[in-house]
Amino acid sequence: MKLSEPRVHPLKESEWTDEQREMLEPIKRDGPFYNVLGTLSRHWQATQKFTTWAYHIMGDTSTLAPREREILILRIGWLCQAEYEWGQHVIFARDAGLSDEEIARVKEGASAAGWSDFDASLLRAVDELHSDTCVSDSTWAALSERYNEQQLMDVVFTVGQYNMVSMALNSFGVQLDKGVAGF
Repeated sequence: MKLSEPRVHPLKESEWTDEQREMLEPIKRDGPFYNVLGTLSRHWQATQKFTTWAYHIMGDTSTLAPREREILILRIGWLCQAEYEWGQHVIFARDAGLSDEEIARVKEGASAAGWSDFDASLLRAVDELHSDTCVSDSTWAALSERYNEQQLMDVVFTVGQYNMVSMALNSFGVQLDKGVAGF
C-alpha cells in the first residue's frame, strides 16, 4: 500500500444521511460492502455520478467480456501500483476465468510468454494508454480484428476509469478490505 493509513476514512454507517442510507443499506445488507464505496461516500454528489459510470464499466452494459475486462483492469492497477485495486480485481479475475498463472503474468505485460496474440494486444493497449494516453495504430488494428467500435471504446473507457480509480485509491489511502490480499 502506498499509504499505511487512510487520508480519507470510510464513512461510518452512523454518519449516513437518509439519502445515503437508502442507497447503501441494501449494498451493505447483501454484501460485500467495500472500503472504496465507504470512502467515496464522503463526497456523496460525486459518488452518485461515479457509480453510474462504474456500473457501466463493470456491469452488463459493457461490451467487453469479463475476462478481457479484468485483464485491462489488473494491468492498469499494476502499472499505477494500486494495491487495493489489484487485490480486489484478482478476486474478480478468478471469477471471470483467469488462472492464477495468468493473473501473475499480467504484471509482466504483453511480452510475457503464454499470452494469446489478442490478450497481448489488450495488455499493450493498457501500456500505451498509461504511457502515451493513446492506443497506437498497430494495437488498434490488432484489437479491431476481433472488436467492434463500441468494444474498442470500452477498452479506452475501462482503462481510463481504473486509472482514475487507482489515483483515488492511492491518494485517499483506501485500505485493503478484510480477507483481500494485496500484491
